[in-house]
Amino acid sequence: MTRLIATFFYIGLLRPAPGTWGSLAAIPIAWGIHWLAGPIGLALATIGLFAAGLWATERETLDSGDEDPSEIVVDEVIGQWIALLPVSVGAASAGVAFGALWPGIVTAFFAFRLFDIWKPFVIGTVDRRGDALGILLDDALAGVAAAAVVIAFAVLAHGAA
Repeated sequence: MTRLIATFFYIGLLRPAPGTWGSLAAIPIAWGIHWLAGPIGLALATIGLFAAGLWATERETLDSGDEDPSEIVVDEVIGQWIALLPVSVGAASAGVAFGALWPGIVTAFFAFRLFDIWKPFVIGTVDRRGDALGILLDDALAGVAAAAVVIAFAVLAHGAA
């Protein structure tokens, strides 16, 4: 069970770039959660996955000798869902389908991947913790940074109304 969660249903075993595969897999799942339960459902699913992911990641890395195995991508899914939250909120507020805000989805994906790979400022500091919380938290913070980019682009595109 821990491997299933940590690899997000074995998506993390895809090569090359398992983190990118995890981020891509997160998008249709977020879309489905939004369709079923809206932005609150997506936020709650993110929190729940964080808790399950922390448990699974702690067990998967316990005696592995690898502080951040590349096949663990639950952290990318969490970060991507955080980056997509403004899209979910925007779609719900405008009364449109999640996919209608596809520029926001694309922006969320690329901004999240940028911050996840680059790891500027506190994101990099958290990444260097060397434990399961650091594995998940750096991607959560990259998701927050990406969400800020999504919001900034939406304000530029649509105004602050």
